[in-house]
Amino acid sequence: MRLVDGAAAIQGDLPFSATRLVDVPVEAGDALDTGVHRFSAIQHVRERHTAVLKDTADWALSIGGDCGIALTAVEHAARTHPGDLAVVWFDAHPDLHTPETSPSGGFCGMVLRAISGEGPAELELAATSSVSLDRVVLAGIRDVDDAEDVLLQERGLVSVSCSELTDPAALVGAVAAIGAKHVFVHIDLDVLDPSALGGLNDLIPFGLSVAELGGAITALRAEFTLAGATITGFAPASPEAATDDLPSILRIIGALTR
Repeated sequence: MRLVDGAAAIQGDLPFSATRLVDVPVEAGDALDTGVHRFSAIQHVRERHTAVLKDTADWALSIGGDCGIALTAVEHAARTHPGDLAVVWFDAHPDLHTPETSPSGGFCGMVLRAISGEGPAELELAATSSVSLDRVVLAGIRDVDDAEDVLLQERGLVSVSCSELTDPAALVGAVAAIGAKHVFVHIDLDVLDPSALGGLNDLIPFGLSVAELGGAITALRAEFTLAGATITGFAPASPEAATDDLPSILRIIGALTR
């Protein structure tokens, strides 16, 4: 419910004419033997999100909720820009689990694996709309489960640490090495240090400042064409706390849109 409140708080500061609402089922949903908690509800959201994005002529910024919304958003961007898209994943977690490795069964921890076409069979993207892991740059990860660490090492996945992100050139160089012309930017707000934003579910120290995140986004947009973006993970403890954090979130939105 804190994620619901967070998304609603951000919506209140967005231009009404440019905003489309994706209804999320209030019921818990059922796993339906997939190994993914709330699978049926996730499918409903995916269908509704897809319908909204089909009517979007330009790139779209999708705001959630948890990281699960990135599945449909990246799918839309990959179909629009086949072959030259890179994904930059700003997140404290790599979100590379499958139902077999996930300690929680939550799809938010599996979504990047699904985007690559290697996730839960019922949710993974088709080859024509997936983005392989060698076209992903992980940015700011610092809370990695053992199974994810094995995958990171075996595949040699590209990761730019928070300390490296103090100089945006490292991130730009990593995306350039992929050969991408377009970039999709996913931001789970827990990539930020808890001192920078209070409304986080996971308080993981040694994250980015708002200025560092904004600088990285600005540098990416200067070199590549933005194909889409997601912002997730805003979970304020109260309406008053949300008000305190909104200026920082609006700065991040400004870096993406101005």
